[in-house]
Amino acid sequence: MTQFLNGLAQSAPGGGSSPVMQFVPLIAIFGIFYFLVLRPQSKKAKEQQKMLSELKKGDDVATQGGLIGRITGIKDNEVTLQVQEGVRIRVLRSAVTGVYAGNAAAAKTEAKAS
Repeated sequence: MTQFLNGLAQSAPGGGSSPVMQFVPLIAIFGIFYFLVLRPQSKKAKEQQKMLSELKKGDDVATQGGLIGRITGIKDNEVTLQVQEGVRIRVLRSAVTGVYAGNAAAAKTEAKAS
C-alpha cells in the first residue's frame, strides 16, 4: 500500500499553476456576490427613490413605523400625513415605504362580494 502511495506522490506534477488561474475563483466569487447581492440592492434603492420623487397630494402611503395616511402637504424632505380627520403628522420623506393600496384592494373585494 505504501508503495502505491509513494508512486502517486512521485507522479504528481511538481510545477505551480499560473497566477491568473489562482485568481479565477476569487473573480468568480466576486461576480456571484455582485449579481446576487449588490445589483438587486441597488435596483431596489433606485425604485424607492423614484417612488419618493413621484409622491403627490392625495396619495395614501405607509411609513416605516406602520402609519397609514393621506398626503396633505409636501415640502423638501418632509411630508404631512393626515392619519385621521383633524390629525396631521409630519414625517420625513425617507420614512415613507410605499404607496398604500389597501383601501382600493378592500373596496374591490367588497364589491365582488356584493
